[in-house]
Amino acid sequence: MDPAQRERDKPWLFRTYAGHSTATESNALYRSNLARGQTGLSVAFDLPTQTGYDPDHELARGEVGKVGVSIAHLGDMRALFDQIPLATMNTSMTINAPAAWLLALYVAVAEEQGADRRALQGTTQNDIIKEYLSRGTYVFPPAPSMRLIKDTILFTTAEMPKWNPMNVCSYHLQEAGATPVQELAFALATAVAVLDTVKASGEVDDEVFANAVSRISFFVNAGLRFVTEIAKMRAFSELWDEITRDRYGVADPKKRLFRYGVQVNSLGLTEQQPENNVHRILIEMLAVTLSKKARARAVQLPAWNEALGLPRSWDQQWSLRMQQILAYETDLLEHEDLFDGSVVMERKVEALKEAARAELARIDSEGGAISAVESGSLKRALVESNARRIAKVETGEQIVVGVNRFTEAESSPLTAGDGIFLSVPETVEMDAVARIRAWRSARDAGAVEAALAELEAAAREDRNIMPASIAAAKVGVTTGEWGETLRRVFGQYRAPTGVTIETITAPATDEVRLMVAELAEKLDATPRVLVGKPGLDGHSNGAEQIALRARDVGMDVTYDGIRQTPSEIVAKARQTETHLIGLSILSGSHVPLVREVMSRLRVEGLDHIPVVVGGIISAEDENVLKNMGVTAVYTPKDYVLDDIMKGMVGVIDRARIRRQDAPPASVARPEPEWRTAGGSH
Repeated sequence: MDPAQRERDKPWLFRTYAGHSTATESNALYRSNLARGQTGLSVAFDLPTQTGYDPDHELARGEVGKVGVSIAHLGDMRALFDQIPLATMNTSMTINAPAAWLLALYVAVAEEQGADRRALQGTTQNDIIKEYLSRGTYVFPPAPSMRLIKDTILFTTAEMPKWNPMNVCSYHLQEAGATPVQELAFALATAVAVLDTVKASGEVDDEVFANAVSRISFFVNAGLRFVTEIAKMRAFSELWDEITRDRYGVADPKKRLFRYGVQVNSLGLTEQQPENNVHRILIEMLAVTLSKKARARAVQLPAWNEALGLPRSWDQQWSLRMQQILAYETDLLEHEDLFDGSVVMERKVEALKEAARAELARIDSEGGAISAVESGSLKRALVESNARRIAKVETGEQIVVGVNRFTEAESSPLTAGDGIFLSVPETVEMDAVARIRAWRSARDAGAVEAALAELEAAAREDRNIMPASIAAAKVGVTTGEWGETLRRVFGQYRAPTGVTIETITAPATDEVRLMVAELAEKLDATPRVLVGKPGLDGHSNGAEQIALRARDVGMDVTYDGIRQTPSEIVAKARQTETHLIGLSILSGSHVPLVREVMSRLRVEGLDHIPVVVGGIISAEDENVLKNMGVTAVYTPKDYVLDDIMKGMVGVIDRARIRRQDAPPASVARPEPEWRTAGGSH
């Protein structure tokens, strides 16, 4: 058909992933983005919200409002969507372990606005399996987590038929190092585990189950290997149709459609020559829009400067304009699928499908996705893939423009001057603490107590958690209270060590191994390194790769996984008599968390142990950290792990020399009588 004679396709939803500091600030950002032509919302929540803690909890210190907006109760959710009509808005919420709770708050606010539940459109990500594998914002053990997902699916299928209650998320798998085959297989295995749980509940007939299948959506990643990414999305679509038809007997082709949203790759964004990221983002967007049969339903793009810091509203606007230009200025939406009949594409799609089927069969032989999570096999596979990827970049086998090739360049005027990033002041946390305490004191305590009792009863009696959660939201229960109630019932999941690094080999040069051996002779001991993840940041990829390489060059490594308090890290440093502490913080909370670690080291008399820090850290914050006493700071530009190892060897050796040159400690004098007697001067 002549393109001029066929109806132009509707564009996908235009989104930006956004949210920071307070609900009021985020609301202003949302309304501004909607006014600029954004057609859907994608809400980023802070880590305390994502892990079910209130802003005044010990583990929330330093994290409030940093990687997203803090939502502690109905009042916050009300402020977040002020003047935004939820009856007509399409809202995606990146929330997983407490997805039932945030959905309950959303329903409560929508009903306050007068909206009918059945009209609400949007998505809760709600993929807990990928949290165990790559992102770390899990709360409960696998079995009760799957039960909560099942509850939201059954509730929304009956009461909110336009809502996507489950968004299988392979995005973070690619960020953690997954190959395209692993993305396909791990994500589809997750969807199978969820649908098997729903079917096994005995609460659905064939029609209801088919409706539940039709509301499963996916959230994917698109990297720079352009042809492979297009083929991956076509393979996803065909494999999903195959699974839902053959495994589950869904007859209606419309209910077997593969529906997905996308954020293109953030892992590949570079700190060096960051202006090149604009081109990367555009090319990656094409991979999920060019093929009509595998086109994303919603697209959100990172900002060009996200490897440097928190993007401003203008940076997000620039990414939004990319989508609008492609959708409205080009003729892309006027044609049928551009790749039908392509021999190259068909061959690539079939190869990916065949490999993904084999990987799915392997996972199934282990008892399915949950069993493979609990055994550690999926996590180990991701860490191994990531190690291979990093090694290719280090050696130059995988070219990254401006990083390991074409490094000579003019300095970018885009990164000059002040105010190039959005900053979240520490006063945001103090204000949030004051607000939640005021909220608790102003509500009906009896109603809250009754609602929490009903929530606990529903959890213990295996009733659907959603009605009790919505009722709790409406009487003012907080995120932390909801989370604590279910922790009492379900328990709290703690991954053993994030990854069993002893079973994985990482490449390292003989030069670095020799340096470590020479350092061991000087120390008269194997160099001991403690890798710590303070706070709630669950992105453990960097910490795992550092731990892996340090072990392979001959160091004795202690890594206890994510979600450690500063006091736990300092206690472990004393216990292991470590020579170096390396802190990995990617949530933007490095200043307050490092400050507390350094303070505790001084109090414990361990301030002779050098500390290095890795994360997305601005030059200004790097100076702040070094003024606190941090010896070295590593950011995404430091991609050569062997160079980091050499730096760590130097740090330990210099600390050894300082201790040798230090004057002997003075003899302790007895305390004055007034102090030992408990009096005051």
